[in-house]
Amino acid sequence: MTTIQLNAELYRAMGEIADDETLMTKVLKYVKKLAAKKHDETLMTKEEFLAKLDEAEHEIAEGKGIEMLPNETLDELLRRVG
Repeated sequence: MTTIQLNAELYRAMGEIADDETLMTKVLKYVKKLAAKKHDETLMTKEEFLAKLDEAEHEIAEGKGIEMLPNETLDELLRRVG
């Protein structure tokens, strides 16, 4: 099943219990629990962020940093450095 099909089936099933507050509360609680388990790999702690900054400063000090050229766009920089 595709995501769109699953989404439609979920809404169909929820429509059958939409008038039952107790069941809808249980569904909502379960969906929130599932959503909380989904891991976002872009999130990081403050300590992880600061460690990345320290690492970048260290690389710059070693001459490994990458600089944008004058009048260069971010897209151009990303194409240039791969």
